[in-house]
Amino acid sequence: MAFSLTYSTMFNPPAEMHDRFEAAAAKVRAGLGARHDLFIGGKDVKAASYARVTSPIDTSLVLGEFAEATVADVDTAVAAAKAAAARWRKTPVADRLAIMRRAADIIEERVYEMAAAVALEVGKNRMEALGEVQETADFFRHYADDFEANGGFDRKLPNDPLDGWVSTNRSVMKPHGVWAVIVPFNFPFALAGGPIAAALVTGNTVVHKGAPSTPWSGWMLADCLRDAGLPAGVFNDLGGGSDEVGKALVGHKDVGGVTFTGSHEVGMAIQRQMLAGKFPKPVIAEMGGKNACMVTKHADLERAVLGCSRSAFGLSGQKCSALSRIYVDQVVADDFIARLTKQVESLVVGNPLEKPVYMGPVATKEAYERYKALLAELAASGGKILAGGKLLTEGDFARGFFVAPTLVEAPADHPLFARELFLPILMVARVASNEESMSHINNTPLGLTAGVFGNAAEVDWFLDHVEAGVTYVNRPQGATTGAWPGYQPFGGWKGSGNTGCAIASFYYLPRYMREQSQTVVE
Repeated sequence: MAFSLTYSTMFNPPAEMHDRFEAAAAKVRAGLGARHDLFIGGKDVKAASYARVTSPIDTSLVLGEFAEATVADVDTAVAAAKAAAARWRKTPVADRLAIMRRAADIIEERVYEMAAAVALEVGKNRMEALGEVQETADFFRHYADDFEANGGFDRKLPNDPLDGWVSTNRSVMKPHGVWAVIVPFNFPFALAGGPIAAALVTGNTVVHKGAPSTPWSGWMLADCLRDAGLPAGVFNDLGGGSDEVGKALVGHKDVGGVTFTGSHEVGMAIQRQMLAGKFPKPVIAEMGGKNACMVTKHADLERAVLGCSRSAFGLSGQKCSALSRIYVDQVVADDFIARLTKQVESLVVGNPLEKPVYMGPVATKEAYERYKALLAELAASGGKILAGGKLLTEGDFARGFFVAPTLVEAPADHPLFARELFLPILMVARVASNEESMSHINNTPLGLTAGVFGNAAEVDWFLDHVEAGVTYVNRPQGATTGAWPGYQPFGGWKGSGNTGCAIASFYYLPRYMREQSQTVVE
């Protein structure tokens, strides 16, 4: 690519990028409707049944027919991964990393076509889709570089101080074997590719299961890994799969560890299951957020409005890091809320493949129905809908899952300030002080991301007190969103994550390995 694309830099891209995306989108649309198999043991594997997957933009648009995995397919995939594990672990590190970097190159070469597919599959706008696919390429490079920089996590230690003997010591990190990666619908490419890259770089083999509504992304990623030269069985794709397939994968006796991204409830259940066997198995769980932003009386309101709007309504509010609630100082509340209302009303909703569109549909029928059910609740307990608050059903909107970006002012004790919505609904409350804001921000079992708009002293105080794993200060590109490999490690505190280590951080790759201390007396 001729320019650097990250979530922070993609707001003013060159015209060439739009031209290339539109050409790729036309090509992808012309090829819709194909049948896609599972990928197991280095081969395409036919399934007993196939599901027709449609686009949330237009539910009459069939993206393709995708293989539906069974529990028997789980056994086959895990067996293939287990059979390939020893050879992959013993592959020279330089060769392993070369394949990872080649995979990154292939993803980047195909970024436009795969982004168009992601936009059709998930309903995210072109910039969000391009960002997701490019981020995946960056994950593969970042983890390869990190593993290399750390010498493969093989450390020579001092010899024992023994007279007449030479006693050498080493600390060696080794892979667990077969690693399961289970991902949600909202980032089906990046949230698959990131942990898959980490598991493969560290010498594990992988079985991947995506969400039922987004199997296309996993299939495309499998194609990239195959073309990069990954040996047969090292990566296996079970498509979208069902809950039954996911449970069978997590519970399989030959699975050594799991990375899961999704709800707190399911993430906790997986951890309990992985602790219930003969010995505990590692789980890396990223489990959502109820992300908040503090707007102080000293905030740059223009910057705050931009950052809050982008963070709340990018990908229709369906990011685990999306801004869900704002606490604004009552001194500037009238001005801020008026500006934010105008900004929300100006957002262009429509077909996300079109250049002017900022917000596409919600990704699933379940989300659409949940938004519909919440409309009555939004007005309860003193809530006031300032913008949006309606289904979009006229014209082309009628064929997809379109809703209006919604801004609600309510007292801070309104029940929707406490519930993770995962929808384009932003709640705002007036507060009397920064201390009151912080009390509300931290009063949640989740702690993924948080933001602040204020002066230097307020920022220092905020960072010292906030209970969140990812924090953003005075950031117009996104008040609580926009982490990128190599720039912002991404992981939650409290109920948002279970390792205390963030994705793409200095501490992430060791989560995929276990340490062995080696003492050899010569």
